[in-house]
Amino acid sequence: MEQQGLRGLRGVSAAARRVGAAYAGDAERPLRAYSVLMGSYGAAAGGLVALAGVLGKRPPERITPWDVWLIGMATHKASRLLAKDPVTSPLRAPFTRFEGVSGEAELAEQARGHGAQHAVGELLTCPFCVGQWIATGFSAGLVFAPRLSRLTAATFASLAVADVLQFAYTAVEQRAG
Repeated sequence: MEQQGLRGLRGVSAAARRVGAAYAGDAERPLRAYSVLMGSYGAAAGGLVALAGVLGKRPPERITPWDVWLIGMATHKASRLLAKDPVTSPLRAPFTRFEGVSGEAELAEQARGHGAQHAVGELLTCPFCVGQWIATGFSAGLVFAPRLSRLTAATFASLAVADVLQFAYTAVEQRAG
């Protein structure tokens, strides 16, 4: 029975390698590492659900449009801070290579390395990708600590609004000058 199980696992592993090779072609795509990242996200989300159950925490009765707007704005700003801000580059440095400046207070970086290092680098340099994880954190915050989560989200949303005002101010100055 144990031998059959090992043969089955080897077969699945071989099939996964064939699918990965057919998918990637000549490019290097770290599908195994992506799978681990997806599994980690799923495990973290599942762990939050389980923890909420153990602690007797329930999701909000309803999510208001204000909550969606606030979490959306906060997720946008937090994901750009994590993925692009020069000050957070030490968090990305083990997984990325500096390429240059990509905009006002934003860096251009490329994922480096192979396998997990490359996959994490891609995640950390993509605000759209890391946004899923951040939004999940804010949403979990509405279950575990709603007041603090809304305050934190309001802080990030305020920064997003301030960014728009900074760009508007700069544009007005340039037109006037």
